[in-house]
Amino acid sequence: MIKKTKFEGLLVVQNLSFTDKRGYFKELLLEKKLKKKFPFYVMSFSKKNVIRGLHLQSKFQQGKFVTVIKGKIFDVAVDLRKNSKTFGKYFSTILSEKNCKSIYIPPGFAHGFCSLDKENYVVYNCTNYRNKQSELGILYNDKKLNIKWPVKKPILSKKDKKNLSLNQYINKKK
Repeated sequence: MIKKTKFEGLLVVQNLSFTDKRGYFKELLLEKKLKKKFPFYVMSFSKKNVIRGLHLQSKFQQGKFVTVIKGKIFDVAVDLRKNSKTFGKYFSTILSEKNCKSIYIPPGFAHGFCSLDKENYVVYNCTNYRNKQSELGILYNDKKLNIKWPVKKPILSKKDKKNLSLNQYINKKK
């Protein structure tokens, strides 16, 4: 089942899961339902309280289909499409192995998450390849975004600590 959000193109997908005494079998992505192609697949592993993001590709933008295959995350997408009604606003949801939900984030959004379990494995199916020269990040704790992260002392990469504020990003795009 695909659920639309107030953000144009941003979708929450309830995947099918078939469980029995042996375990489970899950459908993760049906391209024909989303009408998108995903040539680039990546995966991350994060310990509890890690925040990754908020990441985006500035020139070679990516749509992302995000799924948790083990663990639980607080997932965030920030609309950075300058002509969008929801520009500068964020959408958040919980994705987990148990709730079997995924999210499709269209190009033009920054994406990040906070890992909530001891071990968190996240798979991203992307509509475009990664381009190192096109990588940007927005500060996870930018006051203008006012994201209600579920952790007080997050673990961040050196790179994410140097991300841009939303205002710096906006001024860079001019």
